Amino acid sequence: MAEYVTHTLEPLYDGESRVLILGTMPSPKSRAIGFYYSHPQNRFWRVLADVFQQALPVSKEEKAAFCLRNHIALWDVLRSCAIEGADDGSIRQPVANDLSSLLQETHIHTICTTGTKAAALYKRLCLPSTRLPAVSLPSTSPANCRHYTYARLVEAYSILPGLCSETKD
Repeated sequence: MAEYVTHTLEPLYDGESRVLILGTMPSPKSRAIGFYYSHPQNRFWRVLADVFQQALPVSKEEKAAFCLRNHIALWDVLRSCAIEGADDGSIRQPVANDLSSLLQETHIHTICTTGTKAAALYKRLCLPSTRLPAVSLPSTSPANCRHYTYARLVEAYSILPGLCSETKD
């Protein structure tokens, strides 16, 4: 059964952020823990650690430091929606986050979305105001394991280190 959910996590960024990674909406597990991609089976942090060739961050503080050190900002496309659990396919009544102040306060030159639903929602709800096309990355969710092996995820996300080292024109 769908429940109406409001985003509870603050965006993670600082003035040096260059790449913004957007999911759809934090999963129930991430909302309960209070940090992005916190489901133990989600491959996001392991993939990032491998593509940046750095130690796997474990705590919320380590994950935040990892992102900021590598010029990554994290947030989600949606501020609220009706959703069944963590099933992006069930999203209804989506309301977008306002990305404008985050983009003005940073050096973000590239937006990446994680998963096809995040990409579609970003394109429909955010692109008209940001005018920054998004790079669509595959979902690291455990629900995507059949479609994307770990090696394929690492290959897709391997663009990030280069993007994060670029500066805004």
